Amino acid sequence: MFKNYLIIASKSDKAGHNIVTELFQYIDEFKSKNIDFHLIEGSILNERNLDNHKISKYDFIIFASKHKSEKAEKTLSIHAPGNFRQVWGGGEAGKLSVSSALFNKHLFEVLNENVAKHELKNYNVTLEVTHHGPLINKPCVFIEIGSTEAEWRDRRAGFVIAKTIKDAIETFKPNKYREVAIGIGGPHYAPSFNKIQLNSNIALSHIIPSYMQPIEENMIKESIEKTFEEVDFAIIDWKGLGKSEQRDKVIEILEKNYIQWKKTSNIRK
Repeated sequence: MFKNYLIIASKSDKAGHNIVTELFQYIDEFKSKNIDFHLIEGSILNERNLDNHKISKYDFIIFASKHKSEKAEKTLSIHAPGNFRQVWGGGEAGKLSVSSALFNKHLFEVLNENVAKHELKNYNVTLEVTHHGPLINKPCVFIEIGSTEAEWRDRRAGFVIAKTIKDAIETFKPNKYREVAIGIGGPHYAPSFNKIQLNSNIALSHIIPSYMQPIEENMIKESIEKTFEEVDFAIIDWKGLGKSEQRDKVIEILEKNYIQWKKTSNIRK
C-alpha cells in the first residue's frame, strides 16, 4: 500500500525538532526500509515551505509538530490536515489533503499502546478534527506534542512519538475488513470519534467538527474524495451536531448523495 515514508518537521518547531532528534537513533534501520526524515525552514503548515519534488518521491508523509491550545493541556494528538472554511496557517479554504483512514487508525492504536507501555500517564492521547494546512497531493497525517514549550521539549514525549512513528510504519498492514468512515459533528478533540477509532472495527479519516456550522455539501464531498480508501459511510455525532435542524440538514445532504450514515451512539465500541 505505502512503501516509502517521509517524516517532515520544522527546524523552528521545538516539538518537531525533538521528535526528529529521537528518530535519529533509528537512522540505520530507516535506510534499509525506505523511511526518511526531513527538517525544513519555516512552518510545515504552509505548503510553500515544502519541497514538492522531494515529497513526490514518497507514498506517505508524516508531519511531526507541536500542538498549541488555550487550556495548555498535555496532549499527544493525531489529525488529518485541511481547511473546511477558514485558512489556518496554509492550504486553501474548502480544500483538504488526502487522509488514509487505515493508517491513521493504526497510528492512533500504536500511540495509545506506546503511551501505556512507557507510562507517559500525564498525557492525554487524542484525535483532533481536520484542520490547518499544508495542502499536498500525497496521503498524510499530523502527529503532535502539546501544548506548551515544556511538553514540546519533553524528551520522553519525543521518544514516544518517534517510536510510534517507527512502529506504526513497520507494522502497518492494510486490513480489508475494516469499515472506512468520515466523522461529522462534535468538538475539536472528538471524544466520541476517539472511542470509535480505538475500540471498533471502523477506521476514520477526515472529521468535520460542529463549530464548522453550517456544514455544507462541499465539506462532506471533499472529506470523502480526499479519503485514500473507499468510504463506506459517514458517522454523525448526534448530540455533538447541535440542534435538530442542523442534523436534518446534514442528513439531507448525505441522503441526496446516496451516502449511508450512522450515529456514534449506534457504533459498538
